[in-house]
Amino acid sequence: MKNLLLATAPLALMLQGCATYADDTTVASTPVAPVEQGTGEGPALWKVADEDTTIYLFGTVHALPDGVEWYKGPIETALDSADTLVTEIPADATSDPASQQAIAMQAMLPEGETLRGILGEEQAAKYEAALTGFGLPVNAFDRFEPWFAGMTMAVLPLLKNGWTAESGVENVVETSAGESVARDALETVEYQIGVFDNLPQDTQIEFLMSTIDNIDQLVPLMDEMLAEWVAGDADGLAELMNRSLTDPALAKALLYDRNANWAEWIDERMDTPGTVFIAVGAGHLAGEKSVQDYLAGRDIAVTRIQ
Repeated sequence: MKNLLLATAPLALMLQGCATYADDTTVASTPVAPVEQGTGEGPALWKVADEDTTIYLFGTVHALPDGVEWYKGPIETALDSADTLVTEIPADATSDPASQQAIAMQAMLPEGETLRGILGEEQAAKYEAALTGFGLPVNAFDRFEPWFAGMTMAVLPLLKNGWTAESGVENVVETSAGESVARDALETVEYQIGVFDNLPQDTQIEFLMSTIDNIDQLVPLMDEMLAEWVAGDADGLAELMNRSLTDPALAKALLYDRNANWAEWIDERMDTPGTVFIAVGAGHLAGEKSVQDYLAGRDIAVTRIQ
């Protein structure tokens, strides 16, 4: 399930502002070596077009280490030509205290329940050890549902190793798009919260424990995925993702259903003239049941231009 961080990182990165810890412990950042950027032409970019509408599809990495150069060539040209920039959720949502508070409230367990209390004895011991490894108190997420703890813990190793949303693709795209460019979003924060909140508790616990079991592999895996992304190797990226895509219910809720919804949005948007630049997690534009697959099912041709 580690691969799903690419699909859920916008919400995951927001959790850093809304988790209430039992003390003021913070996770220190560790300097990282420069990222190998590969030999490809750059991250993959696709286009859907008819006589009066052009929609670019760009797969992003929501958080990046410093120094990754990618904004150039066809990507820069495509964004410069756009009259509308579309992201997964509104750009200001990740820094909005009200949105962060809404997540925290929605993610809380019913009164009288605790996260450690709904885990098995062995699961609870493993969970507490993971928190201690981050320098966090064992009761850090006691009031929260398993998905919230799992998402937050999945992001902590990246933050510790110098990956930040400030260096991420969405931030660069949002900054580079002119003020005259309209903004739109495919989803709301409330919708994304609901996707997690509606998962069965057993699935949430499985996600949390999978995150803990693979915590030491998260940064190396993301490094691999980043190398494939920078090189523009969508097939390689899909292979890395599918390697750990093991829970059908979770994949359906977090990837496939959303990809189908976005393809429907694109289909409808093609009826309105203009140029649109869509920037969404790269995990949605690679592998089986990608957005492109669902567009093909609607007889909409997608052309790769980088």
